[in-house]
Amino acid sequence: MIRTERAADGAYRTVTLDRPEARNALRPADLDALEAAVVEADEPVVLLRGAGSAFCAGADLDAVAGLDDPEAFAAHGQRVADAIESADAVVVAGVDGAARGGGVELALACDLRVATPAATFAETGVALGLFGAWGGTARLPRVVGEGAALDVACSARILDAEEALRFGLVSRVVDDPAAVAREVAENDSDAVAAVRRLVRAGARGEETAAAEREAFARLHAEHFPREGACPDG
Repeated sequence: MIRTERAADGAYRTVTLDRPEARNALRPADLDALEAAVVEADEPVVLLRGAGSAFCAGADLDAVAGLDDPEAFAAHGQRVADAIESADAVVVAGVDGAARGGGVELALACDLRVATPAATFAETGVALGLFGAWGGTARLPRVVGEGAALDVACSARILDAEEALRFGLVSRVVDDPAAVAREVAENDSDAVAAVRRLVRAGARGEETAAAEREAFARLHAEHFPREGACPDG
């Protein structure tokens, strides 16, 4: 169900949710495969996509209906989302088609979210008597703000790509998300990783000023060594 492909020049890896007949809904084994595909990537950028007409419909409802331990299933999804968020690679969610429930939550765990004009987003769990429990109640307000998060999460309404852009749920509407992955991959991977780490920490309310200075100094020393300086310092 999870398919991976490396760009010809090795610049990025594409991870595709490949269960189009089920709108790429995720079962427990699919979550494990997705985690492995992202965490084990040795490319600097991962592009997460869905096959067919949907990005991801979220959790497979048949699997949800048969759960013996719903709390463990929620913890499973949270662990995978956390793994995506903390992966070594920069993870770009390229949403083309429908993202629903857990699909929105997986996109929220990614570093960048871009949408094609065909993308739509909705947290539809409340219509079924549930809600997304893969970390979305924390990530959604962090990304779009509390008011917009409550609008999306409590209404179950569908946002098109342009409204998602206005909300800040995505940063761009593009024809080809792969172009964004390549754009990121063309930059210095150490600098990108440092910026990503610091922005993530700042969003969580962690003190970043000293870490920012230290990262800048380290990168400067690597890329702009002083003339005559010993390579080992």
